[in-house]
Amino acid sequence: MPSKLPYKIGFYLLIFVIVVFSLFPFYYAIITSLRTGNDLFSSSLVLSSVNPQNYIDLSTDKSQPFFKHLLNSVMVATSVVIVSLFISVTAAYALGRVRFKGRAFLLLTVLTVSMFPQVAVLSGMFEMMRAFNLYGHTMGLVLPYMIFTLPFTVWVLTTFIRDLPKELEEAAIMDGCTPWRIIKDVFMPLMWPALVSTGLLAFIAAWNEFMFALTFVNSADGLTVPVSISFMSGASKYELPWGKIMAGSVIVTLPLIALVLVFQRKIVSGLTAGAVKG
Repeated sequence: MPSKLPYKIGFYLLIFVIVVFSLFPFYYAIITSLRTGNDLFSSSLVLSSVNPQNYIDLSTDKSQPFFKHLLNSVMVATSVVIVSLFISVTAAYALGRVRFKGRAFLLLTVLTVSMFPQVAVLSGMFEMMRAFNLYGHTMGLVLPYMIFTLPFTVWVLTTFIRDLPKELEEAAIMDGCTPWRIIKDVFMPLMWPALVSTGLLAFIAAWNEFMFALTFVNSADGLTVPVSISFMSGASKYELPWGKIMAGSVIVTLPLIALVLVFQRKIVSGLTAGAVKG
């Protein structure tokens, strides 16, 4: 039997290459954010000194309150996740468990909506924002963000609910549970992996969104962080403060890394295994 050592070496080498390829941009952003002046143009991948001046500039720049914009992104992205999951869970129960005519067509329509590029619905969404008096309001971004979060969350949760054991629902019906109580008390405890993974992806999508945030918010204090970073400027309009931009990028990325680390067990665990025995 041939030795498996070469295969193991090749496997771990491939993992190492993937990890380096994935983490290098973030590492480069960190070391660049800790450089100022001529050090920004250094090709060295090792820091000779640590200078937090770019982070200090972010916190003291009153013309562009970055941390206010960071709070705006937190509120918007969190609201999008809460609303998306609430609507998606109820819609997924109807699409996955309730039999009605046109169910497959409706689910296909939901998926088709996610295929439209943002620019294709920009003008129509602009009129809707104005009609609802949401234009210029930061929290008004929740409505347009639902266009690309709802189709995904509805589709994933529908597939998840459809695969749950029917015996659980039948037992709950025999006990006199209403559809809402079945969702809340029977399905929700089993759906945490799906809820966490879809909620996390919806949060990332809302957190990184740029076009709608740039179009529908016109106040300096109401910007989200992607737009805030794009508006950063230096001493002249032709100069870009790369260190400051990298510092903002690092700060924006940290919450996403923290969320993945906190919820990684929920993402990979399968809570439905063994839900129904014999």
